[in-house]
Amino acid sequence: MDGTRVVEKQQDPIQPVRARVLTALSLVEDVIYAGLGVLLSVFAITLLVKGFKGFVQVVSGHAGSAQYVDLLDQILLVLLVVELLYTVQVSFRDRGLVTEPFLIVALISVIRRVLVLTAQIPELAQAGEDSFRHAAMELSLLALMIVVLVGSLISCKDKPRASPPTTMRIAS
Repeated sequence: MDGTRVVEKQQDPIQPVRARVLTALSLVEDVIYAGLGVLLSVFAITLLVKGFKGFVQVVSGHAGSAQYVDLLDQILLVLLVVELLYTVQVSFRDRGLVTEPFLIVALISVIRRVLVLTAQIPELAQAGEDSFRHAAMELSLLALMIVVLVGSLISCKDKPRASPPTTMRIAS
């Protein structure tokens, strides 16, 4: 032997019940993640088809300036849904929550709002000073959120991932 021995726990009579409950809960979790994946996939495909229709209208010249903003919003929404789908996939595969995909979804959401809001600025300027001031404040807060989210992503990338649990060994 190598001078080590594996420490074994005493058999708990409740242990088989716990194992069955955990297996059942794990199965329910898998079914929910699979359902979410299907729903998000169908939603993303629907948004993509709608985005293509909007793109054809814009390219063919049958679109007003508001439709450009709608198309941009639609494209970013598809990207957001695809990132949510990726988040579900990672959660399903790793059997836990991973921080980075959620931060990326949040960052896409904030950038989406910034782009749509800046595209609407000319209309807001004509709507009145209060509307314009509100939009400027919102843009400032969104810019701050982008800085915080990017900083969070950078700090998450610097952290080492947790390693899977190993068998505890004690030297004899």
